[in-house]
Amino acid sequence: MDILQLERQLKAVADANRLKLLACLTDGEVCVCDFVDVLGISQPAVSQQLKKLKEAGIVLERKEGTWKYYRLSESLSPVVQAVIAQLPGDNRCHCEGSSCC
Repeated sequence: MDILQLERQLKAVADANRLKLLACLTDGEVCVCDFVDVLGISQPAVSQQLKKLKEAGIVLERKEGTWKYYRLSESLSPVVQAVIAQLPGDNRCHCEGSSCC
């Protein structure tokens, strides 16, 4: 990994909202609609936060219908892995039954 990529990743994880998103993703793939409730911000604002994580190569997205699902990248730098390992999990991040998108 080059120094510029590491810089992008460190900047991406240096934000409380993005750290909350990463905590949600430690248990697997999450629909963008679930992040709105967790962060208490609008869907466009959540999308902007996810875009920064995606551009840094930390998360991957998958589109299904009108919804996007996010997961952690399989090729995270050791530094980002260490940051994520320190985050407490957040069980509010997954749909349950009909409350899902």
